[in-house]
Amino acid sequence: MKKAILMLLAFTALFSCKENKKQEQPKQEKKEQVIAPVSNQAMESAVIYEANIRQYSPEGTFNAFTQDIPQLKELGVKVIWLMPIYPISMKNRKATGELSVEDIEDPKEREKYLGSYYAISDYTDVNPEFGNFEDFEKLVATAHENGMYVILDWVANHTGWDHKWIEENPDFYTQNEEGEVIDPINPDTGESWGWTDVADLNYDNKEVWTAMGDAMKFWVDEYDIDGFRADVAGEVPTEFWEEVVSEIEENKEVFMLAESEDKDLFHNAFDMGYNWEGHHIMNEMAQGKQTPKDWDAYMQKIDTTYQKDDYLMNFVTNHDENSWNGTVKERMGDASETMLALSYTLPGIPLIYSGQEYDMNKRLRFFEKDTIPKEKGKVWPLLEKLGQLKNENKALNGAKEAASYEKIETSEEEKVLAFKREKDGKKLIYIANISKKEISFNTELEGEFQDYLANENRNMVSEEEITLKAWEYLILVNK
Repeated sequence: MKKAILMLLAFTALFSCKENKKQEQPKQEKKEQVIAPVSNQAMESAVIYEANIRQYSPEGTFNAFTQDIPQLKELGVKVIWLMPIYPISMKNRKATGELSVEDIEDPKEREKYLGSYYAISDYTDVNPEFGNFEDFEKLVATAHENGMYVILDWVANHTGWDHKWIEENPDFYTQNEEGEVIDPINPDTGESWGWTDVADLNYDNKEVWTAMGDAMKFWVDEYDIDGFRADVAGEVPTEFWEEVVSEIEENKEVFMLAESEDKDLFHNAFDMGYNWEGHHIMNEMAQGKQTPKDWDAYMQKIDTTYQKDDYLMNFVTNHDENSWNGTVKERMGDASETMLALSYTLPGIPLIYSGQEYDMNKRLRFFEKDTIPKEKGKVWPLLEKLGQLKNENKALNGAKEAASYEKIETSEEEKVLAFKREKDGKKLIYIANISKKEISFNTELEGEFQDYLANENRNMVSEEEITLKAWEYLILVNK
């Protein structure tokens, strides 16, 4: 009997090892390029889509997302940003509140906590919940065939606690006085961020630079990835980013997005950063806490802060905002559409987050399985129109050769936001009532325009009174 039990245990262990074995990669063959390399010209008119594979569909797989990629063309999408697609650590995996999976005794209850995408156990593998390498390869190929670039979410600041480096290279990590690997520390307070499910990498060790760079090159060289969105980019030395991007681009141009507004990151490493401050002002204008005058002051500020060829990503939502700070409707209420249109008409590149296109009005669970709605409502057709405008009208060019941005004076500076974009003879005007009440005002704007969304002509006469309902906005283009 004892012998039988031992044999059963050995078989179970062998089966477990096979189950946990890194997924085998398909043999890579050099493929003919079906999409032009990343270029500034392509980015000028781009729209970015943030794909949350886990929550995008009931299946939560690469294949379920891939079948919808052709639809994203209808929204003008040119860049697909995939949230982390790598295996997730089990050790210290976050569950609910302050609990980790180790604190939950019920095995069935424990199974539902899938962990944070940002607690990575292997940088060069795919999460088996999403599919395999062949499924991922098909996703990238489908995107390229549809004229879209694919960038991966890259987490260079920390790994999950199951990563092999913890055992094999403990000197890759930040350690306390007792020599114990620690989670990331907030440099402003000297205390933990609370990211207890991850271990902080030590970039004083140049071997970390090499290992991390090799992992990034793997995806570009083997799977034809077009760039990266760098998580907490500012917490990693700028010199690392500059070095690894330079090495990658010896073979292929890539697009680099930093989760940061730090202007120093844009010199040689990143193409674009997050417009966090602008986003927060949008939220507060929608809530009546700030006004168009505050917005105008902000635009003047960034005009002097950044170099002419620096640009930012504009958004009304993303994975962090949705899960932790609330849905678009929760934060922006009746101003939601006004702010969405604003995000498209500003210099920079607009973002669509999974579910936003389907009027999603719920916070997606972050550590558990959830799913977005899939019924088209008011937002999809609006995104179609805004995407077409962004793709086709040079007045909305937003990258290194962006169209100009100029404030338009109105008689209601505290309540009306108005500006003009212009490039190569193309002009676009955005005018919005940033208040809860109907308002009448005048401007010095004059000329024949097309009301883009209403698809009708509009003659603007200087000093003529304009009336807009609460949160009503106009997008005017020259004829």
